[in-house]
Amino acid sequence: MTPPSTLGPIVSSAHLASGELPALSEFEFGMMMVSHAFHRWTVRCAAAGGAPGLSALENMILHTVYHRGRPKRLADIALVLNVEDMHLVTYAVKKLEKAGLVKGEKIGKEKAVSVTKKGSDAVMRYHEVREALLIQSVKAFGTDAAVLSRIATEMRALSGLYDQAARAAASL
Repeated sequence: MTPPSTLGPIVSSAHLASGELPALSEFEFGMMMVSHAFHRWTVRCAAAGGAPGLSALENMILHTVYHRGRPKRLADIALVLNVEDMHLVTYAVKKLEKAGLVKGEKIGKEKAVSVTKKGSDAVMRYHEVREALLIQSVKAFGTDAAVLSRIATEMRALSGLYDQAARAAASL
């Protein structure tokens, strides 16, 4: 059996890793795995916290609206979460309104949403479940907070490069 260290990077697409920067393909595979696991986690954590039936995007929007305790315009929610398709945000907000987790209001000509008491309670229960199940596991794993922060910074920077490459690809 070949030792794992001689197999090369772990990727989902060897043809993409055969170019100049195989580590980027390795990063992309890891990002796909983390993304799907994170979405699955947010859905299950919300359900365990008493807000079943929310998609990952709806859950992220709820937390974004809760952030800093002031109403958020739909365009700002889309911008913060880097969601290109505004209709996804609009649909998610309608579902959150129907569930009584957020309420809409007009600010000038634009719609904004704020969290309701029910939504605030759901966010706080999510926080409690997250602390009990995820934070304790991450701490036990020995993950360094400074390393996590650096990875997050690099991921945000890479998102800009992916956005720029997407714009260039759309013009081809």
